[in-house]
Amino acid sequence: MAALVLRSWSRGVVRASHGGTTAYRTTEPLHRHTGFRQKSSVQFLSRPDLPKLAYQNIKGKSPGVIFLPGFASNMNGQKAVALEEFCKSLGHSYVRFDYTGCGASEGEAETCTIGKWKKDVLTVIDELTEGPQILVGSSMGGWLMLLVAIARPDRTAALVGVSTAADHFVSVFKSLPIEAKKEIEEKGVWKMPSKYNEEGFYSISYDFIKEAENHCVLHSPIPVTCPVRLIHGMKDDDVPWHVTIQVADRILSADLDVTLRKHGQHRMSDKDDLKLLVYTVDDLIDKLTTN
Repeated sequence: MAALVLRSWSRGVVRASHGGTTAYRTTEPLHRHTGFRQKSSVQFLSRPDLPKLAYQNIKGKSPGVIFLPGFASNMNGQKAVALEEFCKSLGHSYVRFDYTGCGASEGEAETCTIGKWKKDVLTVIDELTEGPQILVGSSMGGWLMLLVAIARPDRTAALVGVSTAADHFVSVFKSLPIEAKKEIEEKGVWKMPSKYNEEGFYSISYDFIKEAENHCVLHSPIPVTCPVRLIHGMKDDDVPWHVTIQVADRILSADLDVTLRKHGQHRMSDKDDLKLLVYTVDDLIDKLTTN
């Protein structure tokens, strides 16, 4: 597997390349990509015997873009909206949606699993899109992005992972002291600390952790060969940036770039973070449509 080569990048960013580099096109002002305001209405995707999925989409050119939100997040985050505005400005198709039990979608989050949310994404690809898609996954969405790329290689044109939380719940659980893990197994619930919840933690069932073990990707090569771009903040206190380096090392694709933002945090939603995300997707669209 090719070695990672670190390269410097402006505005407090470190760039790592895996098998080559691609320069960002930064000559155009940011407002070209994030200044367009377009209201898309919420729709619902019906599925036999399964909860309806809430989504918003824009019809347009190929390749399309699909945004996969993080754990306990929804389709109305800053990254999701910024990408919608960008895709609208270029005339490319775009879909953002809520997983089962999250946001405006039906269902109970407490009964969901990584496997069920993976099926949500597959349903969105199969039912709401046509042709090749660029998957943009944030945090847990980055993990699901990898699983879906493996399951639908013919529909996956490229991947963009932001703070990719591959194997996250399983890795954190396994790092706990033996006593803590035993107590969680006995009680059936893990109160996972989080600064994003008013209670200071998320209640994660032990069954959720055990099911998630079936979807871990870091223990073996990841059979993804499309272009991959991974972005991570070095000040991420939730998912260490080293996880993205692990993901990059496992992915088989030779066309893989890693960008580390020196002062970036987990959500990667400040102005410069959004600018970098938009330019990254812009470059991939250019690459896919000109080659």
